[in-house]
Amino acid sequence: MKIVSYNVNGIRAAINKGFIDWLTATNPDVICLQEIKATEEQLDLFLFENAGYKYNYWYSAQKKGYSGVAILSKTEPDHIEYGTGIEYMDFEGRNIRADFGDLSVMSLYLPSGTNLDRLDFKLTYMEDFQTYINKLKVNYPNLVICGDYNICHTEIDIHDPVRNKNVSGFLPVEREWIGNFMDTGFIDSFRYFNKEPHNYSWWSYRANSRNNNKGWRLDYGMVSKPLEERLKRALILSEAKHSDHCPILVEIE
Repeated sequence: MKIVSYNVNGIRAAINKGFIDWLTATNPDVICLQEIKATEEQLDLFLFENAGYKYNYWYSAQKKGYSGVAILSKTEPDHIEYGTGIEYMDFEGRNIRADFGDLSVMSLYLPSGTNLDRLDFKLTYMEDFQTYINKLKVNYPNLVICGDYNICHTEIDIHDPVRNKNVSGFLPVEREWIGNFMDTGFIDSFRYFNKEPHNYSWWSYRANSRNNNKGWRLDYGMVSKPLEERLKRALILSEAKHSDHCPILVEIE
């Protein structure tokens, strides 16, 4: 199964930049979207169906034009789980999961901590999300949690670790959390195959950051340990330019 994850920073804007043609050419079995910033009613679902994704599931934030996640699939999932059942998370449309046989795929959009209030929200979310996943793994051990984690794990995941050490996304507490998350039984699929620096998935729109590759690796395909032997490859698809993020890919046998 070829799984792609993409923070599109507005699905309607991405469509206007050629997203559908890119999706058809890339041809994943499943694509996880984050920051869709739209409701299902605002979209022409025929565009996705015509691209081969008859099964598309949208989980929007209550706030219009904000957040939201989706999963598009070529084959029908056995089950779709909207949200986590944790009310404050689900108001913002940050989690959706699709089950395919013994494999479960989640699209996750973890909050950013752009100011003090949102940082507190993010830290609470991270703690509660870890507890939720610990329980989920009992019944769904084969998990792929794709999405925008809004955290760079190590210094090679950010272009300037020194000047960004006090910026949300690279704070010690955030880095510690994502490290601990992996220690509970998840593999950072990209780093499993690629240990090289200068591989990023988000660039600021400012100061020509993308052309200068001054980026952050915020997007992950986290794969639970029981799937390790089924991992085939993981890539950052940096040629796609429909957003300030680029997609990532993980392939599971």
